[in-house]
Amino acid sequence: MYLLYLFAWKLIALLPEKSAYKLAEYVSDRIYKKNGKGIKQLRSNYARVMPEYSAEKLEELTKLGMRSYLRYWFDTFRLSKWSKNRIIQTTQVIRENLLRDPVQSKRGCIVALPHAGNWDHAGAYFCAKGIHLVTVAEHLKPEKLFLKFLSYRQAMGMEVLPLDGRVLGTLEQRLRQGALVALIADRDLSRSGIDVSFFGGPSRMPPGPALLALKTKAPLITAFVSYTEAGIHIDFNEVSIPTSGSDEAKVLQIVQSMAQLFENGISAHPQDWHMLQRIWTDGDFVERT
Repeated sequence: MYLLYLFAWKLIALLPEKSAYKLAEYVSDRIYKKNGKGIKQLRSNYARVMPEYSAEKLEELTKLGMRSYLRYWFDTFRLSKWSKNRIIQTTQVIRENLLRDPVQSKRGCIVALPHAGNWDHAGAYFCAKGIHLVTVAEHLKPEKLFLKFLSYRQAMGMEVLPLDGRVLGTLEQRLRQGALVALIADRDLSRSGIDVSFFGGPSRMPPGPALLALKTKAPLITAFVSYTEAGIHIDFNEVSIPTSGSDEAKVLQIVQSMAQLFENGISAHPQDWHMLQRIWTDGDFVERT
């Protein structure tokens, strides 16, 4: 697996840009036609997100979703060679003040994102603007592949922390130092996940962003990243923090608010939501032990 990724990383980085993205489209269409487990899950997820779609429109959306997903990977294999100017010029941002103002005032800021568009490109944009961005990474196997992705993100200027029992404490420290903490937050099917209603069905999302907001008083915002022809578009929205009720009730309310904002972004740009895994907990869902 590691050698395959390494080969793809080097080959795609060397290809002329038009050739690379034509190859991405070709590969994504081949994967779509094979209709494997990931494609079936992507189609199933889209069916719940866009229930009004006909079977024909659902198939077209699934095909476009896979193209968007492969674009993410091909971007990943090429992004480290982009100049800071290109990263900045290919990024459009709505309500950037929601992030920039608290960071500049050293209050810190928490950004929660779904698996949409190219979140690495978004992170590279803020690093290029001189912002200290901190994120977390789950330890993947094989070890060499994990270290490759780690060095890739660190080279763009990100501070990447291991996802372990100490990470929340470290993130609290970084927020109090005025950093930007960015966390993928649209899926956590473990027992620690918070139950939410998502597109009318039961799902679970991580409590981390809500807990950090309550502990540090740093503002919490969501970001939805979608693709444009030349790059990405980032739409920021503020998450309201309740002032009354128990901490447990506050966390539940905050995570549900995040879920609603994720819904809004996904509804507007469904093809850029790359969820090839199960996300709802109804039907034949089995609790992880």
